[in-house]
Amino acid sequence: MLRLLEIEFHKLRYSRSAKILVFSYFILLSFIALIASIEFNLGSLEFRVADQGIFNFPFIWHFNAYVASFLKLFLAIVIVSMISNEYSNRTLKQNLIDGLSKKEFISSKFLTVLVLSLASTLFLFILSLILGLSFSDYTEVSIIFSDMEYLLAYLINLIGFFAFCMFAGMLIKRSAFALGFIFIWWVLENIAYGIMKWRLFRDSEIADKIAGFFPLEAMGNLLIEPISRLGAVQSAASQMGSDIEKDYSVHFTDLLIVMGWTVIFVFLSYKLLKKRDL
Repeated sequence: MLRLLEIEFHKLRYSRSAKILVFSYFILLSFIALIASIEFNLGSLEFRVADQGIFNFPFIWHFNAYVASFLKLFLAIVIVSMISNEYSNRTLKQNLIDGLSKKEFISSKFLTVLVLSLASTLFLFILSLILGLSFSDYTEVSIIFSDMEYLLAYLINLIGFFAFCMFAGMLIKRSAFALGFIFIWWVLENIAYGIMKWRLFRDSEIADKIAGFFPLEAMGNLLIEPISRLGAVQSAASQMGSDIEKDYSVHFTDLLIVMGWTVIFVFLSYKLLKKRDL
């Protein structure tokens, strides 16, 4: 395992674009802290974003995980490029000649996915802990470490999405086209959902349940938007005569669906490599 990781990180070490994207990703994650300093002046009304409770424990775990999930595209480019460069630079063929099996090759890529996902989750945990201890109104240990399932959802979200990127890179072999494939897949999922919701089923709940098994939709279901959970938003909605009813919890079934797709994408990547004439 360590040998396979060493091979992959040796390649990343000498990839300037990969290093720039990885560093940019973690720098942008750090910029979540800048939200705390944003102030709005609306006439006589002045308020700071951090004072609205977004950095309160345990809400901060949900909020930061949701915001950080949008930045995963930076690492997605690294994953796709990592695969496509194997073909363009012919390092894949050289690795196989040097004795690396195709199974070990796919394993090395997936291990890299796991390490990047774990590193991102650990970084988000430390960042959220620092921000929470600095701005939260609640600092009891039992409150601080509640709702930690959002970090687990974030981790599974990253692993699943990067496994999908790995599959796209193996299928298409070129970075730009592989990223385009991922975008087209997302569009097709939304079209399929729209057809089911407006054409096939009168009950939208049926369409929602079926769409929940789509890979990208399932990943999105792990982290529902958190802003409407804020007390200020809930209060404003009540004053306008409407109640916000959403299920913000992380469901075990959604975790299983994403993990299932992760296994499928890794398996398909291996099958593609095994059948492909190099």
